[in-house]
Amino acid sequence: MRNSSIIGLKETDCKKIAEKLNILLSNYSVFYQNTRGAHWNIKGNQFFTLHPKFEELYNGLVLKIDEIAERILTLGSSPSHNYSEYLKLSSIKESKEVSDANKCVEGILASFRVLIDLQRELLDLTEKAGDEGTNSQMSDYITEQEKEVWMYNAYLA
Repeated sequence: MRNSSIIGLKETDCKKIAEKLNILLSNYSVFYQNTRGAHWNIKGNQFFTLHPKFEELYNGLVLKIDEIAERILTLGSSPSHNYSEYLKLSSIKESKEVSDANKCVEGILASFRVLIDLQRELLDLTEKAGDEGTNSQMSDYITEQEKEVWMYNAYLA
């Protein structure tokens, strides 16, 4: 028996949601790698402030990457798993700015913007499909990320 019928969702809805989740997964994966690069390469007088903050951020991102992949599997699809596919699907591009504090934070804020927009699109899609599981997941992510945006913006102010 297919997962969709067991969890009470239409198979066509599950497929659409999983496709959008794979795009989100790709964006999270590129954002994760960019953040690790910033963590490793940050320089200057903000090193001791940002180095641990970036590590905290990428540790949170890797957990979400796993949760998104598992949700795709729950919906009966397969998560993308290679960077060549991620780079094709992702709106977030690989960062070349990994040592300047302000440019790193600006890149993080731009990445959050992409994620929040995609997650809001998923809220609409999952609400129409009655997919409370994915909807709740996206809502939780947005709530957390809006606070992160506030804090990173405060750093730049």
